[in-house]
Amino acid sequence: MLATKKQLLLVFIVAPIILLAFGCSTLPRGKGKKEFTRRMLVTAYDAGQKSTGWKYKYGCCLLPPVYAYGPQKGKRKQVGITSSGTKAEKGTIAADIRRYPYGTKMYVPGYGWGEVQDVGSAIKGDHIDIFFSDIDDAKAWGRKYLNIKIIKP
Repeated sequence: MLATKKQLLLVFIVAPIILLAFGCSTLPRGKGKKEFTRRMLVTAYDAGQKSTGWKYKYGCCLLPPVYAYGPQKGKRKQVGITSSGTKAEKGTIAADIRRYPYGTKMYVPGYGWGEVQDVGSAIKGDHIDIFFSDIDDAKAWGRKYLNIKIIKP
């Protein structure tokens, strides 16, 4: 009878713990990345003052002439550098990183593939901002509601 209690203890307590520890009893994890499509507002931006929140501030020659305004008011700003630290170029997307973290890949019809590398004070929820190197191209894009293919990291 004592051996039976030990066997039951082994089968019902120890074995499940071992299986959980090695992942044998967990549900299979999805292979690859999470992919889906969502309808989003797509706007455009460039590296200019109006789009990225900076202004010239001349003063002491030892200080940089470019400062941020808005939430980062008064702090030094590197023009053309995204919030993730990468250089803004075609394919750079600003998004709400609480929903779409850095590295999320998106396909925007009429623009192509891009990756979330930036944020914006007006970019919330299902709204993204795509980067153009020329202000005229950004203005020509305007505001569009499109079905965006999304692949989260």
